[in-house]
Amino acid sequence: MKIAVVGTGYVGLVTGACFSDCGVDVTCVDNDAAKIAGLRRGEIPIFEPGLEALVHKNSAAGRLHFTTDTCEAIAPALVVFIAVGTPSGPGGTADLSYVDQVARTIGTCLASYKVVVTKSTVPVGTGERVRRIIQESTAGEHGFDMASNPEFLREGSAISDFLRPDRVVIGAGSDRAITILKDLYTPLFRSEVPFVVTSVASAEMIKYSSNAFLALKISYINEIADLCEKVGADVFDVAQGMGLDRRIGPQFLQPGPGFGGSCFPKDTRALATIAEEHGCSLLTVHSAMEVNRRRIESVLGKVRCLLPEIVGRTVAVLGLAFKPETDDVREAPALEIIRALRAAGALIRAYDPVAMPAARKVLGEGGIAWARDAYDAVRGADLLLLITEWNEFRHLDLHQVRNTMRSPLVVDTRNVYRYEAMSDLGFTYLAVGRPCSCIVPRSERP
Repeated sequence: MKIAVVGTGYVGLVTGACFSDCGVDVTCVDNDAAKIAGLRRGEIPIFEPGLEALVHKNSAAGRLHFTTDTCEAIAPALVVFIAVGTPSGPGGTADLSYVDQVARTIGTCLASYKVVVTKSTVPVGTGERVRRIIQESTAGEHGFDMASNPEFLREGSAISDFLRPDRVVIGAGSDRAITILKDLYTPLFRSEVPFVVTSVASAEMIKYSSNAFLALKISYINEIADLCEKVGADVFDVAQGMGLDRRIGPQFLQPGPGFGGSCFPKDTRALATIAEEHGCSLLTVHSAMEVNRRRIESVLGKVRCLLPEIVGRTVAVLGLAFKPETDDVREAPALEIIRALRAAGALIRAYDPVAMPAARKVLGEGGIAWARDAYDAVRGADLLLLITEWNEFRHLDLHQVRNTMRSPLVVDTRNVYRYEAMSDLGFTYLAVGRPCSCIVPRSERP
């Protein structure tokens, strides 16, 4: 089978590379000529573990191709995936302009039967919208079926998530389209991965509902963490005790500075807006967004607790991406925190293993020193602020960190370190949701 994937962003490139690794002939298309030229040279525009090797392997095998010509990609394909961006538009609605543009192009290029599949995260009703645009563009001359096949890829583990998913959701209104998509996913079907076959509208809703529920879990445990600090409980133990309940599960019960990235902030806003447009009010989703908004102030409050006079003081920030194993800084808490610290007069020394180029484009140069590594970042710092829990930060030589800093103050938003160990090393340490999280070093105790 031959397929086309329109869009070589995070979702499109991972989808194309993984399908090609399953033996499918894939052509990825994008209107960014520079990006396509780079991909043909083996240059990967995003950081995702394992993706570069997968692209190189399947390009060399002749199963993965890249082009800027949409009609060239669509002509031999039986299935056409739409995998372009759907950023937030006015009022939180999803901006479907890229999807509309692709739909018009597909209609223009359509010369034989295709299954047109929305892979992008889109509001309920988008499938019907795309169908109408294609029909108008092709004047009904050629048959096609619409389908929805939402992605559930986590940045940092997208390859594994695609090849070993929890489920595959197929939304379609025709038996022919369902059969073709099941055939496309034959390797997963044979591996007994659960398939959910439903309507296009239900598939679209499954994606939004899933992301919003995970956002709810994050905001919930963040509020519980705040309460734990007040009552002397340890959120780590609380989350573990909750997560062992199979009805709850342990995933997404790690407190921190709030959710970010390309999905949760955008999708919760979009789902809330969809509900309002249909006369519903998703109070839980609104609350999750509000809790997340307040997390930035919670982190800043911890910084002010340890460093009341912040003007002219140096804050070392470790971690800029919204999560480890990605260079994605879209709506990353670190960037909002850095902006607020700069506005308050702090000097920033920042470091991230892979996300510094992306962060630099967004934040610019003013008031920020871009460090070579973590030790360079903490040199002469008045406070260390850990925001993204990269593994390399878990294994720092904390003796060296302590001796390098101007003052031994640490705010750990990911609970990477043990507070008793930090106290023994002479740090004054604030974590999230842990008892005695502001510890006076033993050397300073009466």
